[in-house]
Amino acid sequence: MRPPGQPPAERPERYPARVTLRLEPELRANPDLALDVVGVGNAIVDVISTVPEDFLDQHGLVKGAMTLIDTERATSLYAAMPPGIETSGGSAANTMAGVASLGGRSTYIGKVRDDQLGEVFAHDTCNGGVGFDVPFAAEGEPTARSLIQVTPDGERTMNTFLGISAFLSPGDIDQAIVESAAITYCEGYLWDRDEAKDAIRHAMAIASDAGRIVSLTLSDSFCVDRHRDEWMDLLDDRVDLVFANDAEVCSMFETDDFDVAARQIADMVEVAALTRSAEGSVVLANGERFDVPATPVDRVVDATGAGDLFASGFIYGLLLGVSPERCAELGSVAAGEVITHMGPRPHVQLSSLI
Repeated sequence: MRPPGQPPAERPERYPARVTLRLEPELRANPDLALDVVGVGNAIVDVISTVPEDFLDQHGLVKGAMTLIDTERATSLYAAMPPGIETSGGSAANTMAGVASLGGRSTYIGKVRDDQLGEVFAHDTCNGGVGFDVPFAAEGEPTARSLIQVTPDGERTMNTFLGISAFLSPGDIDQAIVESAAITYCEGYLWDRDEAKDAIRHAMAIASDAGRIVSLTLSDSFCVDRHRDEWMDLLDDRVDLVFANDAEVCSMFETDDFDVAARQIADMVEVAALTRSAEGSVVLANGERFDVPATPVDRVVDATGAGDLFASGFIYGLLLGVSPERCAELGSVAAGEVITHMGPRPHVQLSSLI
């Protein structure tokens, strides 16, 4: 791993040349590309409740963070939460749902059990226009669930029981599906168990060797803290397009200065799409920086899925071959819709908003 700020080494010959922001015409016209994007991540059902601020203090929750919990903690916290909604989620799955809502062709690779929540996840995902063909696991942990507390300011705090989702393995990655997609999009939340890490590496290797675009979302600043060194290597070696928010990119380079962190990550990848909540987003591509304002909304109801849906719009812009600014604008439109209601997936057809 090279120190932050040091120029990146020349890309090893075993990796294809990095892509540019605009997909090459011959790649877009390639008849082997039956899909626009495949997502790889934790398949999770979200349980979302609105809570007062003091609920977080009473239950020792870190506001705005994603914390992994065990079965006992999941049971007690679920019992303490007020009534809410249950809906399929998972970061990469939300992004795939957004791409489909915009008119793209997306599919998803994640692991669920043959239980009630597994059926719910598969039904919701397929019903949203996203392909999902991974066989249900017949044994092991139950389907994952994330207990999400939304405070009056719209901020979401997540407590996640990963269940069977964390046991995604290289054997679950369908090579033909990855090779048939222009972009492979992997979520950082999945990067905890060695088996799941190998699954992501395997998917990225297939995509890279096939000349496709490899994308990673950093997911959460606590994830970055746990996996910084490994992710530095991934960014250098495999990733073409990275998504992160300001806290995540600053955590990656252990600085409080967003501009410093943005410059450093831009040295490592072809395209960096960085979100800054109400301040909009920053895109760094081809040696240039583009600052794009957020789409204004009347009120933030629930920030769950905002970053995921920003990625949906941005990816869809890539597929259209539009400018960096327009990619970010599409991301902001998608994120702006999802934060106006409870739940991490769009409630309207996003294609009607662009």
